[in-house]
Amino acid sequence: MGPTASGKTALAVSLVERFPLEIVSVDSALVYRDMDIGTAKPDAVTLARAPHHLLDIRDPDQPYSAAAFRDDALGLMADIVARGRVPLLVGGTMLYFRALLQGLDDLPRADAALRRALEADAAVRGWPALHAELKAVDPETAARLAPNDSQRIGRALEIFRLTGKPMSAQLARAPSELPYRLLQLALVPSDRAVLHERIAARFDAMLEAGLVDEVEHLRRHYPLKPDLPSMRAVGYRQAWAYLDGDIDMKGLREQGIAATRQLAKRQLTWLRSWPDAVVLDCLAADLEAQASARVERHLRG
Repeated sequence: MGPTASGKTALAVSLVERFPLEIVSVDSALVYRDMDIGTAKPDAVTLARAPHHLLDIRDPDQPYSAAAFRDDALGLMADIVARGRVPLLVGGTMLYFRALLQGLDDLPRADAALRRALEADAAVRGWPALHAELKAVDPETAARLAPNDSQRIGRALEIFRLTGKPMSAQLARAPSELPYRLLQLALVPSDRAVLHERIAARFDAMLEAGLVDEVEHLRRHYPLKPDLPSMRAVGYRQAWAYLDGDIDMKGLREQGIAATRQLAKRQLTWLRSWPDAVVLDCLAADLEAQASARVERHLRG
């Protein structure tokens, strides 16, 4: 587990080459086909060295959820273990990790009329105002959401209005017992400024590699709207605004980097309170050696 640009993939690949592990991706954006540049999806060379499960399993206009991830991951983990290997779950979508470890309560289904009312309210007052409203009734969920994350803010407010209970309270339940011994490694930077430098460098590399062209291709080939979860992903949201003429290239770069930093901040907020996490400095020169030693001890039992 770790924030964006913390080096999760590189470390995971090195572990796969040393131990009998198979990677299961825990990333809500990597599930989408044709979204390669903006998601920093592992390239063909990396995938040849260390195949990943749960990549490219949905079109960008199709839904995917924490519940679907949990079902998919549990099935894959059982299959990997049956083949005498060990699942290595790698990613930064912390809600997916929590869904796997704790399960998910039966939340109410989406209410179309209520969602339209929320969207109409947001059109008048703005999503930051609804985020502030969510903060008043469900501060735990609000702390993990950006003020303009319309999809998730809307869903959290919808759940509260339908049930009278905050979504965070409904998700908080006794952990479901997984039939595995767990080692939970959290990559956390000792210097946040260095992580910010990595984020900026990576976003610039994405722009150079053709992020805007990728989004333009997606818009031509799929029935997409800007409020779909795939297009709300960091980088894609800003590239969409650029293609619509709402921002220029400078704005795309600045807003994309700022949004990625905010994402990393939210991921670190999750990790600071994560139970049983073994924290490793993702900037340490001997990170691979530290992680390998932990994994080796764990596999020995």
